[in-house]
Amino acid sequence: MAEPRLTTPSFLVLGIIDTLGEASPYDVKVEAARTVAPFWSVPHAQVYAQCDRLLEAGMLSEDRQAGGRGRRLLRLTEAGRAALADWLADPAFVPVEARERGILKLWFGARPELHVPVQLEEHHRTLAEYEQLADSVGELITRGQREALEFGIRYERMMVDFWQWVGERGEDGDA
Repeated sequence: MAEPRLTTPSFLVLGIIDTLGEASPYDVKVEAARTVAPFWSVPHAQVYAQCDRLLEAGMLSEDRQAGGRGRRLLRLTEAGRAALADWLADPAFVPVEARERGILKLWFGARPELHVPVQLEEHHRTLAEYEQLADSVGELITRGQREALEFGIRYERMMVDFWQWVGERGEDGDA
């Protein structure tokens, strides 16, 4: 069997199943939405496709529950565990693609006076949600989860600062 090309969504699926111990594709989808979606979204259909790919590649094993819908429970194989461990140990840098729709609109000439109030409101709201989450989970999360949450907090602070700066500039773009 050829070595499969694993992508970030592949590792997202492996990581979630590793964390849960065993999971159906639906469980992976729910856990991704509950945990990593604020900084790494993955379409539901892609979760199911990744589960099938990883199963075919020997990274996951599957048990089907008897009766009913025959729910599939997936577990990491030794190959899946090794691939996840190698990925976690790889410090390679991959540039970030922010994909901020508001910034793209600015690039193409959107009127800042229309967008700044909405962007500020939404980034303030998201920042408040992250800060509330950080306060509520305290020490209940791992160091890596806390650091990922801190990334979200710092990112939202940066976006608030950016949109405030855009709003403070005059019509000709001068501060």
